[in-house]
Amino acid sequence: MLAEERLSRIMKLLSQQRTATVQELCEALDASESTIRRDLNELDRMGKVNKVHGGATLPDSQFLADEPTMAAKEALAVAQKKCIAKAAAALITAEDFVFLDAGSTTLALARELSGPALDARYVTNGVAHARLLAQKGCKVFLVGGLLRPETEAIIGAAALHSLQQYNFTKAFLGANGVALDAGFTTPDPEEAAVKAAVVRRAREAWFLVDDSKFARVYPAVIAELSGGAILTNHCPNPKYRQFTLVKEAAE
Repeated sequence: MLAEERLSRIMKLLSQQRTATVQELCEALDASESTIRRDLNELDRMGKVNKVHGGATLPDSQFLADEPTMAAKEALAVAQKKCIAKAAAALITAEDFVFLDAGSTTLALARELSGPALDARYVTNGVAHARLLAQKGCKVFLVGGLLRPETEAIIGAAALHSLQQYNFTKAFLGANGVALDAGFTTPDPEEAAVKAAVVRRAREAWFLVDDSKFARVYPAVIAELSGGAILTNHCPNPKYRQFTLVKEAAE
């Protein structure tokens, strides 16, 4: 196998699981330990990985700008999103006034609602979310504004204006990236503005993020880490707990 191909495969594996040991890479690439260590040294020199004892991790500030469609997001990390959604649904009581953000993990949350959570009242900027909540018999308010086709989220000045009418006991939001140095981020500034407005109007703001979202940075800032709690299937770095509440959902 050529060196360029090995480097590419190492990066692909790290993009999937964020960290890898030398032994894991040796087995995955059918290469010797000395070869893998030499490859990791080269990737570390290029700034693409952080070489650590016994393996490597991706840098904590991987900058991205891609925007998968809603359909594409729903096909990713399905099991992880389901366990996060179950844990989030268990936090909702009949007395809550909840904001449910547009997004694939929050849509999974809507699917998991049952029992007393069905008696809570909901505000959402997700068209699919509003439809599903209504089908479950929930009382739901749909934010007005501009529909963004990529994420099926309602955004813009009208959405921001309508959010000023509400105060939320709990808000459940999505984020494309969570990083120690950049906080919660997303690709689109207008969508970030809606999420940020909700954070300011909620007693509790929970960001529902699977473990693939950590150490990723997108152009638009939603909030600093201290601005919301994290609900995830797995937190890969204990340093996040120094800045915010982190709850891991049992799989």
